[in-house]
Amino acid sequence: MSSHHYVKEGQEPALIIANGEMCSYELLVSIMEWCPFVVVLDGAYARVVNLQITADVVIGDFDSIEGLPQNLTTQFIHIADQETTDLEKALAFLINKGYSDINIVWATGKRLDHTLNNFAIMGKYPGHKIVIYDDHSKAFVLPKSFSKIYNTGDKISLIPINQADGITTSNLMYKLENEKLEYGNRSGTSNQVIATGDVTIRYTSGVLALIESTD
Repeated sequence: MSSHHYVKEGQEPALIIANGEMCSYELLVSIMEWCPFVVVLDGAYARVVNLQITADVVIGDFDSIEGLPQNLTTQFIHIADQETTDLEKALAFLINKGYSDINIVWATGKRLDHTLNNFAIMGKYPGHKIVIYDDHSKAFVLPKSFSKIYNTGDKISLIPINQADGITTSNLMYKLENEKLEYGNRSGTSNQVIATGDVTIRYTSGVLALIESTD
């Protein structure tokens, strides 16, 4: 399967398929429909091949893909650097190619250390629109001023990476008024939209991520 179509480089979001728990096939296909450039971490390559997905690029040390068929249209990039994770390598590759919008799947579940690290990596690139998807959640770093229409009862969590100051919110059950959140000390998990309409979130410094939960 391939959802690729012609697109000028950097014009639409790219997709990274990481090596965590697989999301539903339906979610994966829906994201691929608007992410025509696909980068796969080498640890996930076997599973991607089994799904008959054609990757544009595979990145990693390649220890896990020996003996697997290699599509001639796929670029294989071997990076042996042990100071960065394969997800960081993939993000750096896409950013160097000019992508500012990057979606990530299979980045949660399985190993807890990988899940935590993958989430924290978003904080290294606050100027880029990086979104992590799984079957239950959507996570992304907020700009300093954010507004979006939500429905009554929608679940929203605010997670600092590592700290965010001067946070003010509107239309949330647990309102913040020029307050501080700090990872491991105070976070804004399990908040809830009061009424259908705009939710606004502003903060003055640090890095603040938002998680939309659907379960």
